[in-house]
Amino acid sequence: MSNKKANILLVEDDENMGFILKDYLEMLHYTVDLRKNGVDGLHSFKARVFDICILDVMMPLKDGFTLASEIKEINEDMPVIFLTAKEMKEDRIKGFRIGADDYITKPFSTEELSLRIEAILRRVKKSQGKEPQELIFELGNLTFNYTNQLLKNKTNSYTLTKKEAELLKMLCENKNSVLRRETALKKIWGDDDYFMGRSMDVYITKLRKYFKDEPLVTISNIHGTGFKLEIKSSE
Repeated sequence: MSNKKANILLVEDDENMGFILKDYLEMLHYTVDLRKNGVDGLHSFKARVFDICILDVMMPLKDGFTLASEIKEINEDMPVIFLTAKEMKEDRIKGFRIGADDYITKPFSTEELSLRIEAILRRVKKSQGKEPQELIFELGNLTFNYTNQLLKNKTNSYTLTKKEAELLKMLCENKNSVLRRETALKKIWGDDDYFMGRSMDVYITKLRKYFKDEPLVTISNIHGTGFKLEIKSSE
């Protein structure tokens, strides 16, 4: 079995920290491409294949949030970990809105970073490990094809992101019943902390927009518990 683990794009403008993290991760058999600003980081991402990106938030030329947004436009499923010196709730929420998989505040231990990388890569590998069976749900006048991540009716078609599709699938499997927040968070986000919860709320809002012209389908908040997908009869 090969010792090579994964390809990492590390974008960190602090030269000392960048070299320390690169050396440590390479010691763990990761392949690491270290860049010192967001512009170089984006060029590298476009030129090579990576399994995960680790981005400092405060960088010259292009900050980590902007870089992550551009990376997600290219590959929405690319895992991203943010590194930041600031412990601000607004920044963490902004990061998760962009689609961050994790958020680590400096100073942190290299062991903590490696454990978080391993946890994210395990989730990605598990989700990619086998082809899903064809799975289709009827939602009022809409059809949701989970396999193709497609939601459509006679006039419109929406391609969902992976997390949108996973969340809608869980709602469909629990239709007219309560889907508990912690259940969805642990299965899709891997954790049920406050910031992951805020990220899930963003995705619930996105799903509701798809159903805004569909009177037979509603996604309700069940205070303190979770969400309920309700489908009314067309009769």
